[in-house]
Amino acid sequence: MPDDAPVTMATRSAFSSLLMCAPRFAGYGGACYSTQRDAMTAAPPHRNRTMRVLNRVGPVLAPRWPSLDPDNIVRAAARAAKSDHFGDESFRDALPVLFDAVAREADLTWLGRVMCRQSLLGFLQNRFSIYRHRAAHPEVAGVPIERPLFIVGFPRTGTTILFNLLAQDPANRVPLGWEVQFPDPPPQSATFATDPRIAKGRTYFGHMDTMAPSLASIHEVGADLPQECMPILAQSMLGPQFNVTFNVPSYQVWTDEQSDAPAYTYHRHFLEHLQSKHMKDRWVLKSPVHLRSLDALLTEYPDARIMFTHRDPAKTVPSLASLIYVIRGLASDSVDPHALGQQQLQWWADSLDAAMAAREKHSEKSDQFMDIQFDEVVADPVAALGRAYERFDIPWSADIEGRMRSFLVNNPRGKHGAHRYEIEDFGMSLGQIRKRFEGYCSTYGIPLAL
Repeated sequence: MPDDAPVTMATRSAFSSLLMCAPRFAGYGGACYSTQRDAMTAAPPHRNRTMRVLNRVGPVLAPRWPSLDPDNIVRAAARAAKSDHFGDESFRDALPVLFDAVAREADLTWLGRVMCRQSLLGFLQNRFSIYRHRAAHPEVAGVPIERPLFIVGFPRTGTTILFNLLAQDPANRVPLGWEVQFPDPPPQSATFATDPRIAKGRTYFGHMDTMAPSLASIHEVGADLPQECMPILAQSMLGPQFNVTFNVPSYQVWTDEQSDAPAYTYHRHFLEHLQSKHMKDRWVLKSPVHLRSLDALLTEYPDARIMFTHRDPAKTVPSLASLIYVIRGLASDSVDPHALGQQQLQWWADSLDAAMAAREKHSEKSDQFMDIQFDEVVADPVAALGRAYERFDIPWSADIEGRMRSFLVNNPRGKHGAHRYEIEDFGMSLGQIRKRFEGYCSTYGIPLAL
């Protein structure tokens, strides 16, 4: 296979879906473990037979592939997209930093290198396709995105159920898995429910059911399900995606020093592309990584309405670490759970500090925020959303409530099994978590579960 081979459907389905159909942070890889407990105790992480075979035969059959050369990847993506329109070229600055970190720090298997290359090809191909369309159809930029509704907060704080319930409101436009994965050409209202990319997306996401049978216990994803913002932000090459998928601490330091503005400008361009032929009353969007970038988000979307979910960090941070341990274990045999735990503890604590600082900076926008405790979501998520609709002056009706409650009946909590983890598995202690998040818990009155 040539180093600059374009992104074929077969290649993307076989390799890139392992990375991009992620749980929790959509765009990351999922678990290939028989149980969650196996995922956290196996060393090196257990992989299914397909992955073991690929790592054995890949270096023999394709010893010079895949190339992780930035220029090579940009050329291949541009050729696949049939585009020489790249948008803001700041994304180029990130590529050599990322690949240097991958080479020095990530310790990837052969399949891990394939996953890295193919995911980047997919992200850049989407980016270049969108800017090709935007150049040919400048009217795409003429329709503003007004008062979008964002859900932010740690994973495991109720964000997913709120997102899924909001998708039941016919007036809400949520990005679906298939259109985020295959955004060009823009989906059209007349064929939105029958677009052939839906079947393509089902095949694509379906690989995770085979490769990652325990994935749904962490977070269910699919072509027809709401998709988070992570794979959109990743197309700027400045989002946190690769910091989670691979152990690349130097790249994380570099991205933390960069402006988030280009990532959120691209985010808006992506939404403008999707809505250009299929609009609704409002966008509803979600990602935990928005916490770290609330300042950039509010600059790009000054009238955004933000639902900020809260839960005891002792229940969320170890869960995040267990997820990321699973993700990194897909691509590397050298995943240190204790080092990973400390990385995630610091990164997410810094993210909350950034979110609190952004709220203070934009204090005049306090009426655009609503804080929701996890206990409220557990007690009655539909009622919590009813209060949010009232706060943000969004029309509420018996029909909307009925649709949401029907979804709850058909999708009970724990439908796909439990996600099990222990704080000690990742080198953390309850006291350490309590100390680092003391200010956050005090500011928002977080009930402590442990």
